[in-house]
Order: sequence, then structure tokens, then C-alpha cells
Amino acid sequence: MRPFLWEQHCCLPLSPAARISDLARYPAGSYLSVNVGYSRQSTADSLALLHRFRRDAQEDRRFRLVRGVEDIGGDTIALAFDLEDSGPLGADLDNVEQFYELGVRSLLPTYNHANAAGCGCLDADDTGLTPYGRDLVRKLDEVGMFADGSHCSRRTGLELSELSAAPMIYSHSNFAALWDHPRNITDEQARACAATGGVIGINGVGIFLGHNAVDERAERVEAMAAHIEYGAALVGIEHIGVGSDYSFDAEDFNDELRQNPDAFSAMYTAWGPLQWVPPEDLLGATEVPGLNAALAGRGFSAADRAAVFGGNFARIAGQVWRA
Repeated sequence: MRPFLWEQHCCLPLSPAARISDLARYPAGSYLSVNVGYSRQSTADSLALLHRFRRDAQEDRRFRLVRGVEDIGGDTIALAFDLEDSGPLGADLDNVEQFYELGVRSLLPTYNHANAAGCGCLDADDTGLTPYGRDLVRKLDEVGMFADGSHCSRRTGLELSELSAAPMIYSHSNFAALWDHPRNITDEQARACAATGGVIGINGVGIFLGHNAVDERAERVEAMAAHIEYGAALVGIEHIGVGSDYSFDAEDFNDELRQNPDAFSAMYTAWGPLQWVPPEDLLGATEVPGLNAALAGRGFSAADRAAVFGGNFARIAGQVWRA
């Protein structure tokens, strides 16, 4: 029996071309957090996407929109949403509440580069959170939305853990100790996140795993397993989950890398088009042995795997999300 899957971050195209139906590649019963904006989206842009995605999900009986953890499970795919930058708030913290009411359950202050809230992982000068960013963390706690350190600078991530009164997360971040990339987090960040009670979601992006060649699909799965194993040894199995960052907009995203390399730096563009671990390879529905099997092969028990694939994020959602 395969475990329940909590996917803490995946991406549809941020455009009218997006098809909610593509998300049905995940197994029935899964929980998915779907991105609705990063630094390039305005408040109006992200709200329009949210309304579109919500409408399409309501019309497709395979999906259910999430308000609380009680909406997750059964025969439908549970959908909530996330923001990969604070830019879509339009510098108005009251918008956190508006986005929460529309199903956004996690938000990260910065996407790669500095903004009004703090610094990003690609910034050479890391000054951490700004006063506005600190107010944002307090607002997230008040509203009941996960504060997310992925894509943030190392100091920004550490300050998130210091300020958050609730468990924080790294929705889709791997470990720099295994693959030295600025998007991956340090052991210090991981320990600080775990100290809040939080969870780190391991992603399946080739350039953050060290295996980005087209023919390295199986190697990417094994690398995800290695990051999960490392994290479990470092901070405890109860603080590790999955946020694969799978991009249904892969072609659009790779086009963006080619057309605007300065927005991402050579740390994104040096390895060619990005490759991902697809949904089917998480629990093993294809010819490639999936992540579930890879973890079993490394000695993870059924209970361990259930915690990683869903139980850990579900536990802290019950603590953080407002009823």
C-alpha cells in the first residue's frame, strides 16, 4: 500500500494556459500546494490566477479545495495554494488575510533576490529580513499561514525561525552539505527550522540535486532519497517531507531562464534546461523505481515513509492553519 502524499510545492503555468486537470497525475487522495505567484506577479495577477484555479477545481470532481486539514483525504485530490514571494502582497499586509481566505496556506518572503521583505538566496550581500519582513512574519503567525524559507537567503531563513511563533517550513529545499548550491540550505538553517517544530520539504529539481542530465531520471530519485536520509539523521525523521517543486510549466520556465538569465544567475543556467522528478516517480507508478521504493531500500520503515510523504506536514498544518 503506497503512503498518502503531501506535495508541499508544485507549479502550473502562471497564465491562462494552465490546466488544473494536469494535476490529476498525482494519485487520488493527495494534498497539493500549487504556486499562484512569485516576484513577477502583482496582487491583481495572483488574485486572478487564484480565482481561475479555484473555479476550474470546483468544476472538476477529482479535486477539492482545502480550508483545513479535515478537507484532505478520501478519493479527491486536495488543493491549496502558495506564494513564492511577498511581492504579490503589494506591500499591504492585510492582503495576507485575503490570500488565506482564498486558500493560500504558505508564503515565502523573497524569491532569489532582495525585495521589500528581505534577501534572497542569490544575493551576495545578505542582510536578512527588513522591518517590513519582520512584520510580515508576525502577520503570517497571526493569520495561520506557513512562513516558508525556500528561495530566501541564509540569514533571512534563520531570522524566520527566530521570529516565527509557529512551526516554519522550507517547502522545497535540499541540503547544501550534499550539493553545494545557493538554493540549498545549511545544516544550521535545518536545525533552526526543526527547533520551531517545522518541516523541510525535499525537492526533485536536477540542479539542486546534482543530477540534471535528461538521462539521469533514476539518479534524481536516488538523490532525493539521499537528501531525505541526510535530513532525517540531522534533525529527525519528524522534520522531513516532500515538496518536489515539479513544474507543469517546465517549457515556460526553461524559456524564462534562457531569455532572462540575469534574473536567476549562472547557478541556474549553467547546466542546461532544468529537469524534475515527476509526480509518478514519487510513489513509483512508472518503470523507474520510485522514491518510496528508494527509501524502503535505505531501511526506512513504512511508518517512516508515511511520515515523510505526508504525516509530518499534515501534523504541523493542524498546528498552524487557523480553524
